[in-house]
Amino acid sequence: MNAGRTEKEKEQARVHIRWMIRRDMPEVLQAEQLSFEYAWNEEDFLRCLRQRNCIGMVAEHGEKVVGFMIYELHKNKLHILNFAVHPAWRRIGVGVQMVAKLISKLSSHRRTRITLEVRETNLAAQLFFRKQEFRAVRVLRAFYEDSGEDAFLMEYRFGDDVGEDLDETVNRIAQYEEN
Repeated sequence: MNAGRTEKEKEQARVHIRWMIRRDMPEVLQAEQLSFEYAWNEEDFLRCLRQRNCIGMVAEHGEKVVGFMIYELHKNKLHILNFAVHPAWRRIGVGVQMVAKLISKLSSHRRTRITLEVRETNLAAQLFFRKQEFRAVRVLRAFYEDSGEDAFLMEYRFGDDVGEDLDETVNRIAQYEEN
């Protein structure tokens, strides 16, 4: 099941996140097909990556691509179009490091948000992104053409752009720490 990982690697995989290059495509396609019922094909990836505002990045462990993300640059946000970790490399921090890399690209005076759509039935992704402080902000009815399925629009807000409800929680915790 987790073939290809040593016991040490299973604890917490440290990955190098870099720009996606052409020779990464076979491993990216494999992770994509193992992750999604309605997977992108190579032409979908290439069509997207040819766009001027579209960026592809991979998470690499040793010489192996273990995850990837495709996102668009917009004036005030980053929008994730596709994001996956190879099933054999899940739940050991690969996705967390990929999200952290995206968050590091935000700033208080330019891009302050990261958005993405998640299928209504993809509970694992919903829970993962929620753990990374993304919030579902809207339901998009019949968003996916392939299945007619709804999507949740999820959003991460950087720094001062965070809603008041989160500040209140932090203050309540801080109150207990003082005692």
